[in-house]
Amino acid sequence: MNDDGQLLSEEERKAAYRRAWFGFIAMMFGNFMAILDIQIVASSLKEIQAGLSASADELTWVQTSYLIAEVIAIPLSGYLSRMMSTRIYFVISAIGFTLASLLCAFAWNIESMIVFRVLQGFLGGGMIPTTLGAIFLLFPPEKRQLPTVLVGLVMTTAPALGPTLGGYLTAAFSWHWLFFINIIPGTLLSIVVWQYVRFDKPDWSLLRKIDLWGLLGMALFLGSLEFVLDEGPRHDWFEDELVWRMFWVMLAGAALFFWRAFSAEHPIVELRTYKNRNFVFGSIAAFVVGVMIFGMVYLVPTFLGGVRGYNSLQIGQTMMVMGVAMFSSAPLVGRLATKLDLRLLLAYGLSMVAAGTYLNAHLTADSGFWQFFWPQVMRGHGFMFCMITMTGLAMGTLSPDQVKNGSGLFNLMRNLGGAIGLALINTGLHERSWFHYAHLSASINDARAPVQEALSNGSALLRPELGGDAGAATLGRIAGLVQQQAAIMSFNDVMLVMSLLCALAVLLLPFADKPQMLGAAAGGAH
Repeated sequence: MNDDGQLLSEEERKAAYRRAWFGFIAMMFGNFMAILDIQIVASSLKEIQAGLSASADELTWVQTSYLIAEVIAIPLSGYLSRMMSTRIYFVISAIGFTLASLLCAFAWNIESMIVFRVLQGFLGGGMIPTTLGAIFLLFPPEKRQLPTVLVGLVMTTAPALGPTLGGYLTAAFSWHWLFFINIIPGTLLSIVVWQYVRFDKPDWSLLRKIDLWGLLGMALFLGSLEFVLDEGPRHDWFEDELVWRMFWVMLAGAALFFWRAFSAEHPIVELRTYKNRNFVFGSIAAFVVGVMIFGMVYLVPTFLGGVRGYNSLQIGQTMMVMGVAMFSSAPLVGRLATKLDLRLLLAYGLSMVAAGTYLNAHLTADSGFWQFFWPQVMRGHGFMFCMITMTGLAMGTLSPDQVKNGSGLFNLMRNLGGAIGLALINTGLHERSWFHYAHLSASINDARAPVQEALSNGSALLRPELGGDAGAATLGRIAGLVQQQAAIMSFNDVMLVMSLLCALAVLLLPFADKPQMLGAAAGGAH
């Protein structure tokens, strides 16, 4: 029907469907840019540090400020898109994100960069859930298969591509191009969305009803949580006074937010969406997938760079395997999602990710591209099954008035999974590395014959060059080998735990209701 309630002709329906696709593709590019910018600066932090004359502690805020702002914007997006309409809210977010990117490129010191990254994160965070929600508002149930596949592809490939693309841009041009790259696509997609996305209307009355106390509580809660998770592992958690203070701010913000969420007439985030059983299980799957995808995008480059000494190009080539597996799996997932129970497909995807991670839980000092090849293929294949099916599981049974809010919560769960997962991964690597180092060091006793033999042989080899310092140099080399082996063992421990977490998530899926298959026609209106 058109805006006047009149039935559309066949030609008008086809034209409306084409307009929907033009607008949706533009939104999808905005979604890709916002997710990409989480990771794109990761490989170029040293260059940014040199360019802005920043200290190591100040530099961490280039990432942290973006993540804090984004995690606040994602759940808020549901309320703002209902108030402004999807069209107006998305275009404001896209234009603002583009301008903030330009400001980041021209940042003159670390303080200005942090302010501009806050703006970039908050405005980019609005595009991510709005795009996902548009699938269920733009397209009828029988037409949702392809857009769901495409959004799943964006959400899985963007984090993996970010560090590689960022490293290339910085090496070929300068770190400023990490932000300049957003200007042209951001401008074009804003124009296209404004022209073609017209499926809902604003409700400006919500501006007068906005729950400011709930908004304050949410900002304090999620912002402090992101800060604690990001800074805690670097500062031995509550041994740092600022982390401790922000933890108490987080608790106070959480109390205020949840009180207002259940007592306000128009809460800033509608938590009653969690009454939907499938949305709960889809959100749990999103949390676990967030842990896995952000965790592996961090662990694999860290291992290859720190243990094997790979450069950014070699790391990018290894990570590209997962991206290729995602792309090649997308058509298969799209077809199967119209024929099989989404719970089975999600269980298969989680199982493949768990198995691929388990295969990398046996790394050695010689593990390189080929030792990661098939595990990367399995994880990429599994991630694509997960992203598409968990979206259908969580969002497919929501009513139209719940979609925008549900999309924000669903994306928040994936991002929180990534944030909590990275914090626990860093803590686990640190703690297990020290544990293994202490255990291995205890066995390096010069009273043992193998140790005496290694010291003797090493000293003999180095004595022609170092003379009397050969013994000390040999001890240093052995200590370095012990540290390396302890680090490798800690990587194996963390990957084993992650594979178990992913496998356990499979056991929850039988408790979800059988969802409608993607692409299946439904009797209700969308």
